[in-house]
Amino acid sequence: MADLLAGKVAIITGGTSGIGLASVERFVAEGAQVVVGDIQDDLGKQLSERLGDSVTFLHADVTREEEIAALVALAVDQFGRLDVMYNNAGNQGDASTLVDLSADGFDKTMSLLARSVALGHKYASRQFQAQKSPGSIISTTSVAGLQGGWAAASYTVAKHAVIGVIRHAVAELSSAGIRSNAIAPGTIMTPIMARAFGVPLDEASDFSEFLSERLGPKLPIGRVGFPEDVADVAVFLASDLSRYVTGTVIPVDGGATAITQGTFGVDVVAAANEYLSKK
Repeated sequence: MADLLAGKVAIITGGTSGIGLASVERFVAEGAQVVVGDIQDDLGKQLSERLGDSVTFLHADVTREEEIAALVALAVDQFGRLDVMYNNAGNQGDASTLVDLSADGFDKTMSLLARSVALGHKYASRQFQAQKSPGSIISTTSVAGLQGGWAAASYTVAKHAVIGVIRHAVAELSSAGIRSNAIAPGTIMTPIMARAFGVPLDEASDFSEFLSERLGPKLPIGRVGFPEDVADVAVFLASDLSRYVTGTVIPVDGGATAITQGTFGVDVVAAANEYLSKK
């Protein structure tokens, strides 16, 4: 593939690490100009310097509505238009079980993972309509948005809510040529995976390698996923190849949610604990 996104302007939130970073790199390789929103300023500056004029970084906390609006305004100011909004920013959220859930922890998780997606739709679709042009909105959900048991309660609820947003967007926005789709990553080796288990970031690579060895053979496709696996799907959804695709949720999970996985969710925790016990 080459130049699938030539001439397109995209916003990618959470674009300085993990899935977001891989997506920024792929979008640029395919010819897009990208506004990256993230709270990791040092990484954002390094990314802009490395990728040059194709990337503009803006500090953006997506739990703040005005900062989502600012990303759209910057894209238009810097590149003249907007074609793709990729709502990707997130973290593991509140780790409490349902019986220990706090309203504050739940609300913060929902704000980051679900409300930000709704507001990303709001400001991107306003710009698409102002341009009188079609547009693509992509949002990161999770296998935890498809099934229970993959993650903590707040995260699971929030990721289910993301799917609600994209399906409602079809009802409201399709007549304006605006498409909305979601990607549901499975076991993807990102820094979030390490942080979720309290593994220091300088050990994230070792942790990922350990999990890959333990968990890969348990997945139908025989390996764990990597950020690039998700980024390739994001390119498809951003490009005109998916011009007749909207309201879909694409699992990028190696087939995990296609079959009954039995104890896989428990296996993830057990493997992580085995790693930590050796330290």
